Amino acid sequence: MKNSKLRKVLLLACSAVLLVCLSVGATLAYLTANDTVVNTFTVGKVAITLDETDVKLDGTKDTDDRVKANDYKLMPGHTYIKDPTVTVAAGSENSYIRLLVTISNAANVKAVFGADFLPENYVSDWDRNVWMPVSITEDAKADTITYEFRYYQTVDASASATDIKLPALFKKFTVPQDVDNANLLKLQNTKITVVAHAIQADGFTTADAAWTAFAAQ
Repeated sequence: MKNSKLRKVLLLACSAVLLVCLSVGATLAYLTANDTVVNTFTVGKVAITLDETDVKLDGTKDTDDRVKANDYKLMPGHTYIKDPTVTVAAGSENSYIRLLVTISNAANVKAVFGADFLPENYVSDWDRNVWMPVSITEDAKADTITYEFRYYQTVDASASATDIKLPALFKKFTVPQDVDNANLLKLQNTKITVVAHAIQADGFTTADAAWTAFAAQ
């Protein structure tokens, strides 16, 4: 009888201990926290356009359109509109800008205008402090002369809602009055090709470094 009561007491005691353990176990929880970082990437861009006034053969304005090419009929002493203009697209990153002006038929051009043929002697409204002359490269095999002009500062349109139009390289060119018919014939089919380049300024400390990288692409 005593043993039976003792077993009941021990059983009740064990049950109580188990209940306590279960109750404590049920209230356990881990201390946790979480956070998130989301990286959103946008893409930078550099975009430019190059155009000029639409003109007639005599070099006078034709329409209000901006065009990529014009044809001219050369006459002694005559002045022709030619205004190559670079426009930097809105949203473009800070960039270096340059223009390369290549003249074909170089040997005949130099024969007509002189061996020291330089643009400033035949164009008007060119500001060398805005479009700085950098180099003159002659290619005897291709029979061309190429003049490099760099815009005097970088152009940052990254925060601009509108395109940024730069000043024209020059606005007109003139054929000297003393060029005769024989020399005019030497200029037949001569072409002036203007090419615009842009390269991001970020990552370069100088314009020279940027254009060296551009050439190496």
